[in-house]
Amino acid sequence: MALIKSVRGFTPKIGKDTFLADNATIIGDVEIGEGCSVWFGTVVRGDVNSIRIGNGVNIQDGSVLHTLYEKSTIEIGDDVSIGHNVTIHGAKICHGALIGMGAVVMDHAVIGEGAIVAAGSVVLSKTIVEPGSIYAGVPAKFVKKVDPEQSKEINQKIAKNYHMYSSWYTEEDNKEHK
Repeated sequence: MALIKSVRGFTPKIGKDTFLADNATIIGDVEIGEGCSVWFGTVVRGDVNSIRIGNGVNIQDGSVLHTLYEKSTIEIGDDVSIGHNVTIHGAKICHGALIGMGAVVMDHAVIGEGAIVAAGSVVLSKTIVEPGSIYAGVPAKFVKKVDPEQSKEINQKIAKNYHMYSSWYTEEDNKEHK
């Protein structure tokens, strides 16, 4: 069972139909929407400020979400995919965005709707990633615009796939396959 811990009077709120992996850690001032998944080894640490996660979000294995005390928060929109081993520190990720594996998104950065941050990229503090664009590199820079419908289709497909994957871990499903 995931570790869900209250800190400083804040207890995490988890939406219905949300999968939390056995060793995921959710701490403090965290609200997670419906139909989300938080995967193995992920830490969502709302001990020093708030973390708000929309509906249909997947936060993949080994990711870390944290903030700056009294200075930054995390806001994640709906249908966002956060790849394996991503660090998000006090940033805003808008609806339908995709953050690639191993990327780092720093305080006060904004990742626009439907945008893609390539694997291994570092989005510096206060960077604004335009909606429907791809950013890549260290530090992350604009690469190109993507067709909004294509971006939406790809990003929503990944989000929906992770919702399906999480269903494989429910008790009812495991009983059927024993």
